[in-house]
This record gives sequence, structure tokens and C-alpha cells, in this order.
Amino acid sequence: MDQKNLDIYGNAPLPWSRAEAQLVVTGGPAATHFLATVRPDGRPHVAGVGALWVDGRFYFTSGPGTQKSRNLAARPDCVISVKLPDLDLVVEGVATMVSDEPTLQPLAERYSAQGWPATVKDGALTAPFSAPSAGPPPWYLYEFTPRTAFGVASAEPFGATRWRFDV
Repeated sequence: MDQKNLDIYGNAPLPWSRAEAQLVVTGGPAATHFLATVRPDGRPHVAGVGALWVDGRFYFTSGPGTQKSRNLAARPDCVISVKLPDLDLVVEGVATMVSDEPTLQPLAERYSAQGWPATVKDGALTAPFSAPSAGPPPWYLYEFTPRTAFGVASAEPFGATRWRFDV
């Protein structure tokens, strides 16, 4: 991983481990994640998503008829941002839909453990309910592979850092 110190006040670069430790703990309902995508005409679109951080990747769901799913089908480049307990984080990457049972099943179980009773059906997730704007089931699962992240600390030790992931 490549790292660049963006801090202008002399603080040391932030280690990625600081961000990752908080992502593991808050990778669910404890934090609101925002997904930014781009419409075919170039206009941005931002929506809250229930994201999980698992093994160095974000996972989130989206209904097939939603704007974010349509945008990702046309252009998988996107951004996830989240306010962690002591770090504001913006992560650029690529999201791809996953439909294989070995990936879906453990993530459905993680969502269920957090209070959303997701199950796997026909290569997607389903449940008795979801976010009001999600549309009807099924909900696609997306795997977000990070490319670049930016972190700004909101508590000591302060700092600002850019991380580039090996992909």
C-alpha cells in the first residue's frame, strides 16, 4: 500500500490500520455509509447504504430498479464515505455485483446478526423488509474493491493521509 501524508500541520501520516480497525467495528448499523455513483449523463448520485467491511472490501446491497444499481451497471466506479469514531474516511473504488452462494451466504448471516434478517435466494438477498427506498426484493449484493482512500482524523493524533491500495 502506498501512503502519502496530506497533513499541513506537521502531524505524522495516519496508519491504515487505524481506519481498518474502526471499519471492522462500525461496519454496520453503527455508522452511516454513503455511496456516490455517477448517472449516465454525468450528474452525481449519493445514497445511504448499509455497508459491511469484510476482508479488505465493502459489501452493500441495492435493489435492481434503484438509481445506484442502474448507475453501477453503466459505470462501476464509485465512492463510499463514512464518519468513523475518530476519522472521516472517503474511499474510491469499483463495485461489482456478486451472486455466488459462497459469497452471499456469510454476508447474509452478518446482516442477520445486525438485525436485518437477510437470506439468500436466486443469487441475491431477500428479507421481510429493507430500507424504505430500496424497492422490493431481491436486493443485489455488491462487492466494493478500494483503490484509493483519504482519511482526516477528528481526534488525536490528528492528521490527514491518502492511501493507495495494491490492486
